Amino acid sequence: QVQLAESGGGLVHPGGSLRLSCAAAGFSLDYYAVGWFRQTPGSGKEREEVACISSYAGNRVYYADSAKGRFTISRDNAKNTASLQMSGLKSEDTGNYYCAAAYRCPDTIPDFDRSVTPEMNFWGKGTLVTVSS
Repeated sequence: QVQLAESGGGLVHPGGSLRLSCAAAGFSLDYYAVGWFRQTPGSGKEREEVACISSYAGNRVYYADSAKGRFTISRDNAKNTASLQMSGLKSEDTGNYYCAAAYRCPDTIPDFDRSVTPEMNFWGKGTLVTVSS
């Protein structure tokens, strides 16, 4: 069965760190870009891309402005996983985090709008991150 499964979410104090993991099953992540998306419950907002890592060109990475300098996306093709290391967490980072796979990062698509959920080939079910004191 083809699926992506996120893990690592939880409650963390402001300024704290979390590491999210995304495990693929039923297919190889080797040929896919992997993105992490956040959706804030009750906000009415769509899933917004936080970070993405390509499957080529030396694993090129892309970050939302809000994530730059605080989040690091990585992948381990041997383990068929991807991760998002988050530090310096803020209350506005709270939300459900989804990993997704596509042939390329949405950032490479002309007129990419980070506030709109892009088409991706596979989505996980999400993991909740709550940043609160």
